[in-house]
Amino acid sequence: MTAETNADVTTVYEVKGMTCGHCEGAVTKELSALPGVASVQAVAATGRVTVTSAAPLDEEAVRAAVDEAGYELAGTAA
Repeated sequence: MTAETNADVTTVYEVKGMTCGHCEGAVTKELSALPGVASVQAVAATGRVTVTSAAPLDEEAVRAAVDEAGYELAGTAA
């Protein structure tokens, strides 16, 4: 299985401030509301959020969604 199926784009972001399942849920809810997002997997233990979308997402839109959830987008993971 590959990360890209049906022209989907998978991006891993680093998010500061997530500490528990509630945090994961809040970030997942906000990012899932962005247009074109197919799936979101947030992991508080690593601070990483994996987003699969139909096309590359605008980083400012991702930053705004993470901010709305109460956390800070550090950027994309290396």
